[in-house]
Amino acid sequence: MNGRPDEVQAISRTEAISTAEYEPVANDGVAGAVHPLEQRGAPARTSSAAALLRACRPRQWAKNVLVLAAPCAAGVIDQPLVAAQVAGAFLVMCLVSSATYLVNDVRDVAQDRLHPRKRSRPIAAGELSTGAAMWAAAALALAGIALGVAITPGLGVLACGYLALTACYSLWLRRIVILDMLAIAAGFVLRALAGGVASDIYLSRYFVIVTGSCAIYLVAAKRYAELRESSGSAPVRATLRRYSPAGLRATLLGAAGLAGVAYTAWAFTRPSHVVWYAFSIVPFLLWLGRYAALIGAGAGQAPEELILRDRTLLGLSVAWSMLFIGGVYVGQ
Repeated sequence: MNGRPDEVQAISRTEAISTAEYEPVANDGVAGAVHPLEQRGAPARTSSAAALLRACRPRQWAKNVLVLAAPCAAGVIDQPLVAAQVAGAFLVMCLVSSATYLVNDVRDVAQDRLHPRKRSRPIAAGELSTGAAMWAAAALALAGIALGVAITPGLGVLACGYLALTACYSLWLRRIVILDMLAIAAGFVLRALAGGVASDIYLSRYFVIVTGSCAIYLVAAKRYAELRESSGSAPVRATLRRYSPAGLRATLLGAAGLAGVAYTAWAFTRPSHVVWYAFSIVPFLLWLGRYAALIGAGAGQAPEELILRDRTLLGLSVAWSMLFIGGVYVGQ
């Protein structure tokens, strides 16, 4: 009350801006809700191209290296034609996955604006409009399908299947317990299948079982980490409230056990170089154990970041890769 009038007005304006930044958005954001930051111009706005690139989540493209799995296991990744086909499959999965990220961010824009970490995403922060994001998503999806068909029709079909799966997840499956985890895990499996489809490589049942089990393991670990953090003030998805720590731990144990058994059975049934594959079981199992320990310590909400930042996981990954590649190529 004792301050000068101009000081009181400045404080009022500051409080109004602060309130606008954190005020919940009423509608679902899909039909063009305007974020308060957009209303006042967002002075530090980045370029549209840079915002679009960040919205495509290039860090998530690391998941698409799964396209290498089948060609590497078959020992044909060093063939120029196969390498080109796999590189094309990688690009296809990057295009279609980024399209789904954009659609999901548009759909979840209202929730993301209330989340302490997700509010910095370009769409939620008002750096990229929802309309521009949807147009970009459509262009990326069509480009991914077209490139897939150009490589092989089967890859184009797989790209369509991935888009259909993610659309079902966004609209329906994400609200159903268990099915939401299976849908995400299926996305990982489709990435791994893309490499085999692109290069016309036979995919054994062991390959599918190990890939699917490891995918469920990572998804369950992510849900477990989210559930542990849900005690905060950030908004929590309705499905997450229906999970229990005990149930997710059981899922983790079951998925890890199935992956370990299937991988061990596969290693000891190799027609040649069994010793290399047998030794590769050790870092494989230790990797699963290390990841479980990190999850127990509170990590795991961003699996791709955890895998790339933890030195032990990286070391075990390198050890496994060397033994696996040794089993594939030594003696050929």
